Amino acid sequence: MPAVGRSAAFFDLDKTVIAKSSALAFGRPFYRDGLISRRDVIKGAYAQLIFRVGGGSDEQTMTKTRDYLAALVKGWRAEQVRQIVRETLDELINPYVYAEAAALIAEHRAAGRDVVLVSTSGDEMVRPIGELLGITDVIATRMNVGEDGRYTGEIDFYAAGPNKVVAVKELATERDYDLATCFAYSDSVTDAGLLSLVGHPTAVNPDRGLRRIAVERDWPMLEFRHPIPLSKRLRDRPAVPVAAAAIGIGAALAIGLTVWSRSRQRRARLAAAPAT
Repeated sequence: MPAVGRSAAFFDLDKTVIAKSSALAFGRPFYRDGLISRRDVIKGAYAQLIFRVGGGSDEQTMTKTRDYLAALVKGWRAEQVRQIVRETLDELINPYVYAEAAALIAEHRAAGRDVVLVSTSGDEMVRPIGELLGITDVIATRMNVGEDGRYTGEIDFYAAGPNKVVAVKELATERDYDLATCFAYSDSVTDAGLLSLVGHPTAVNPDRGLRRIAVERDWPMLEFRHPIPLSKRLRDRPAVPVAAAAIGIGAALAIGLTVWSRSRQRRARLAAAPAT
């Protein structure tokens, strides 16, 4: 990646940088500390499943998810949430960071680009995850906090779908990014607008809807498959698997296919060839 001027790489979080839902990851400690009930855990998991799999890109579903979130957290102490996230981050998030994503983030930094996490999850969750990765720029959902330090049940900014596009445009204007030279990565069809906004969109582990759009628009696709804890990545840096399977144009953005991948494909072709 050549050095550039004012440019950025925007990364969705769930299933793009980490191999799980950041919101659901903290369900267990939230339940343990009495913030949510067992019924909330089940409802939250179901709502997330519907949103991710069942066509959650429509405005009605996004609105229902937003309203459910606002009602759920009303009355929670914001500092308690931040403390839970800090205490459980190493256990619940660190082991699930894709090595390929971490390598790609490092590539963009080396090329002189800003790196921005863009997630529908709450800022209290996304920002510490960003810090874990050395990322300070975050676009995330912001809950309103009252004078008593508790969530009021209102949402100041819901970072989903079209709102992500608005926030990225505002940041680009503020920092004078040339969006034509910027990059974006996501796994979800809900982020098709975000990907369309930049000159270099890439679908990562795409869901069915995003895969269809990526094929239609000839966007590159990447498959990330190796979540590895930060401590292991630092200790075994030469052995860390990096981005695999780049499809379509822009394959140079991938770190490249591993030697093992090439040799396995070669063996498979030889095995499938008819005997002479």
